[in-house]
Amino acid sequence: MTLTSLLLAAGCAALLGWRLAHLRGALARYLPALLPLGLFAGLASLAPLIASGGTIDHAWSWAPSLGVQLALRLDGFSLLFSLLITGIGTLVVTYATAYFSDAAPSERARFIFLILAFMAAMLGTVLSDNLVAMFVFWEATSLLSFLLIGFEAHKADARKAALQSLLITGAGGLVLFGGILLIGMAAGTFSISALMDQPETLLASPWMKPAAILLMIGAFTKSAQFPFHFWLPQAMAAPTPASAYLHSATMVKLGVYLLARFEVVFRDIPWFGATLVIIGSATMLVAALGAIRASGYKAVLAQSTVASLGILVMLIGLDSPQSAVAVSGFIVAHAFYKAALFFCAGTAIHATHITELRRLGGLARLLPFTATAIVLASLSMAGLPPFVGFIAKEFLFEAQLESSWSLLPVGVAVLVNAIMVATAGVVSLRPFFLSKHKISHIAHGETPGLLAGPLTLGLLGVAAGIAPGFFSYYLITPAAGVLAGQPIDVSFSLWHGLTPMLALSGLVVTLGALLAWQWDPFHRALHRISLLNRLDANRSYQAVVDALLGLARWSTRQLQNGDMRRYTLLTCIALIITIAWSIARNGGITELALGGTILPLPAALLAFGVIGAVVAVRTRALVTGLIGVGVVGYGSALLFLLHGAPDLALTQFAVETLVLVVMMAVLRRLPATASATRDPGERRVDAVVAIAFGLLIFVTLASMLAEPFDTRLSDFFAATSYPDAHGQNVVNVIIVDYRALDTLGEIAVVAFATLGAWALLRRRRPRAAPSGLRHPADAGKRGTP
Repeated sequence: MTLTSLLLAAGCAALLGWRLAHLRGALARYLPALLPLGLFAGLASLAPLIASGGTIDHAWSWAPSLGVQLALRLDGFSLLFSLLITGIGTLVVTYATAYFSDAAPSERARFIFLILAFMAAMLGTVLSDNLVAMFVFWEATSLLSFLLIGFEAHKADARKAALQSLLITGAGGLVLFGGILLIGMAAGTFSISALMDQPETLLASPWMKPAAILLMIGAFTKSAQFPFHFWLPQAMAAPTPASAYLHSATMVKLGVYLLARFEVVFRDIPWFGATLVIIGSATMLVAALGAIRASGYKAVLAQSTVASLGILVMLIGLDSPQSAVAVSGFIVAHAFYKAALFFCAGTAIHATHITELRRLGGLARLLPFTATAIVLASLSMAGLPPFVGFIAKEFLFEAQLESSWSLLPVGVAVLVNAIMVATAGVVSLRPFFLSKHKISHIAHGETPGLLAGPLTLGLLGVAAGIAPGFFSYYLITPAAGVLAGQPIDVSFSLWHGLTPMLALSGLVVTLGALLAWQWDPFHRALHRISLLNRLDANRSYQAVVDALLGLARWSTRQLQNGDMRRYTLLTCIALIITIAWSIARNGGITELALGGTILPLPAALLAFGVIGAVVAVRTRALVTGLIGVGVVGYGSALLFLLHGAPDLALTQFAVETLVLVVMMAVLRRLPATASATRDPGERRVDAVVAIAFGLLIFVTLASMLAEPFDTRLSDFFAATSYPDAHGQNVVNVIIVDYRALDTLGEIAVVAFATLGAWALLRRRRPRAAPSGLRHPADAGKRGTP
């Protein structure tokens, strides 16, 4: 299987999954899960090659003149992400099929399509070896996550959260694109592998540091790092299958993926690693406190996810030789336990329709298998042996102790991990075992589809801890070697002896158990601290959005109040000021082309145009004014024809005719005479602006004609139109080929305007009243029932 065929198969899987999801059979509904499973199997078959140090590359030329290729590369790190994307994607599709079992087939099919399309975009991002191609897939994940978060569009909080995520990640994407362009300018290539193999090509450029800053900002927005951390907890308005996929194993780790990839390139910048450590540590602290303050079941898990992302960013910034191993191991451990926890939380919420954590309790006897799965996932999150979370935590502390940093990151990690231990206990014990609120009835019971995901991931967490050699050889070691920039020897095992890391793990578990015991007092105490409420990032975001909307409303009232005269007046004044300033800045006008012979026909057309303009301005009759405007337009078209531009003349004729016909049809519904809506003062202002604008345009054109004509562009178009574009009409070739994107934009504007007009016209059509109901207009009429 080639990488290109794998990516194409992922894209086709979304369409095929949408079709299969419409099937009604109990087992047939689960057929879409076979699609990501097949991709997982194909990737897994390549693991031995990657584990032996090999890579797989494939490239298609996309825009060779710009250095853009659809280049794909599979190495140890991209394989790790690809297996998580497709493997957990299989479990998510299975879970979603059962989760939406009561929904309409069309709704379930829509979700399956979006989740599989998102999987394809994720695969494209992590497999891309070209920065521009990667950015295209990167933005696709932002758009698809917007659709998934706002899947239940009838809910206001879902719409608000979806818009927030799109604004934050979309703005970050624009910043990232600026960094990508700077990298391409500085290094002369957009190839990620070339940059990693030869970082010195970028280090010598003055654009390196600005590029690093822009890349970090883009990654921070995607992975919800401080100060952009607030959007991810709000995104829990998404359905649980989307939360489990987007916010545990895939999308939110894309920023981590990008930073880890480019750490080799930017590690020689003194402040690059320090920035990652500081931002990661700040994110850990803020999210850990947010987890204690949160009340919703999924909100607590979301805050713990933000803290975990902060841990990963902090690890990337450390200069320890073990940081690459710690990053790779923690990615695997976190994906296993966090997706399982989201699955279990979703099952509990789905069964009880209760989202508040404190209102859930006694679910172990009603959902016994879910309780088993959440215990397994929570023990791994707490970092207890023999789970893979314990090994990942050992490497976390080892990377921190071996770095050149002081003990500050270690202290932050101990505190945050203790809170994570407490969080793991609270989200598992309270709703299923210890809470005083006992649930006696559930709306939905356990089904194989709901259990497959959490049980599989929970058991994988145990298996990876008991037999870590298999996971280390095929996943951890190859990925860590890519991040380190060289092959490394990884000792990924459960027991490393009596070490400082073991002591720190014991301290973390002890502190976490004490915090879980006193969770409610800490929860209430943090809510009483008014400073935390005032510094809430989500409130700051909302204040900024409200200010921008207020500014937009003010500018709309001033500039777009529905008065066409004001629109035209402001536009003309702006152009007058701009052109006059430009002329003055360049030393004024020194010569005007006013000579030459006045020919009779152009003079006659000019006279007719002046007459038409005067009639249009002076008349009160709407039809007469429209005819006057038409005379000006047709006169301009005839001038185009006289000067050898028949295509332009025909276009002008067609536009003028169409406008005349449409306006005549509209005027049939209006009074024949226009009302006096302008006072004399406004008319005098209009006259002054119109005369000034006309004179300025005339003087500008006359001065341009006085300059020597530069024939380079016209000679180029004349010489290349037929050989390159196979067109004998130079004007058409310029519009269709040389200005293709500009023409496409114009067509898009017209198309969207047409769709908008069509939608408005549809809203004006009266809807037929249902049988047996009266239309309001019929009220009071005789004979109506």
